[in-house]
Amino acid sequence: MKLKINSWLLLFICCSAYGQISEYNYKREIQGITEQWHEIELPNELFGKLASNLSDLRIYGITTANDTIEAPYLLRVLTKKTISKEVNFKTINSSHTNKGYYFTFRIPLKEPINQIQLDFNRDNYDWKLALEGSHDQQKWFSILDNYRVLSIKNEQTDYQFTRINFPDSNYRYFRLFINSKQKPRLKTAKIIFDAISNASLKNYTLKKVSIEEEKASKQTTIDIELENPVPVGILTFKMTTPFDYFRPITIKYITDSVKSEQGWHYNYRTLSSGTLSSLENNTFKFNSTILQKLKILIHNDDNEPLKLNSIEVKGYTHELIARFMTPATYYLTYGNPNVNKPTYDLNYLTRNIPDTLTKVTLKSEQRIDKKEAPGIEPLFKNKNWLWAVMVIIISVLGWFSLKMMRKR
Repeated sequence: MKLKINSWLLLFICCSAYGQISEYNYKREIQGITEQWHEIELPNELFGKLASNLSDLRIYGITTANDTIEAPYLLRVLTKKTISKEVNFKTINSSHTNKGYYFTFRIPLKEPINQIQLDFNRDNYDWKLALEGSHDQQKWFSILDNYRVLSIKNEQTDYQFTRINFPDSNYRYFRLFINSKQKPRLKTAKIIFDAISNASLKNYTLKKVSIEEEKASKQTTIDIELENPVPVGILTFKMTTPFDYFRPITIKYITDSVKSEQGWHYNYRTLSSGTLSSLENNTFKFNSTILQKLKILIHNDDNEPLKLNSIEVKGYTHELIARFMTPATYYLTYGNPNVNKPTYDLNYLTRNIPDTLTKVTLKSEQRIDKKEAPGIEPLFKNKNWLWAVMVIIISVLGWFSLKMMRKR
């Protein structure tokens, strides 16, 4: 009896495991598994069939004994990593005028910086800053202007923003101006160079680009369609406009669409907003988002529209770091927006992951066949049978009623 129960339990577990694969719409066989750890790069064609939060990725294996097992993975987005290096400096001058306060820093070695972190011995302020650079303190070049630093401290809030970010700058001297009537009481300053490395970017192909100049709204509308839905995180605009410009810009993407009698209606969500400027490289970065269609609005006001040369749409490479413990034929399965993200120990314990991993490949996509559950057929397909049964029931009830009346 105990043996029978165990056999039925094992059969139930196996059936449940197979049922997990059938919950997904697609699978790709994983080729080249030779070690315990491997990395799997997700192809562009995959993202259009995934849930928006990538929660439906699973790796299942079928053993030679027809058992189904699940391999844990760690999803890694190869964004830029920042390595901060603090640069030595010396404050050589501090002064003030009726306009505000000045602080001059000297960098002893010729090395670039791109960040200054300030610490004031004062709370509750809202100041505008300007930063300049010079090689000899004779000629100064503007780096930043109207940069805002803020401090709010009360019973409900304790917030400070005193970090100045700017493009890589290589000067011997830096002069900071604080537009304040109050003495800022600068306590300390840290000058930092943030080195950015190890980013893996994909440049996506643009399927269609249309540009429309709307005179009534005084704006340029750019519609972009990509080949596939892909994770986008960076847009770069290259202009051929021969004059200086400064234009507000809004970047949106289509979240969904509804068809009505008047045609298709698209719902948009804002990805980023900022300013197109002839003084900058016009690169906009935002959270990686799976999308296929973009709408870009450039607000011209009364100015001549800008001449666009090209647009680069990029995204970060997505890959899985997977652990294969048991020999099996493994598949990457996906296509089920109703499942939650898996929870693996691997998400928290990563110290045993090797620094160097071998990349495996994915075979062509296969659609997972769904076996439709047989529907429950009605007891009587023909209504005549139902009427016949009702007549019989009524006749029997009538006969019993007459019998009871005769007895009385």
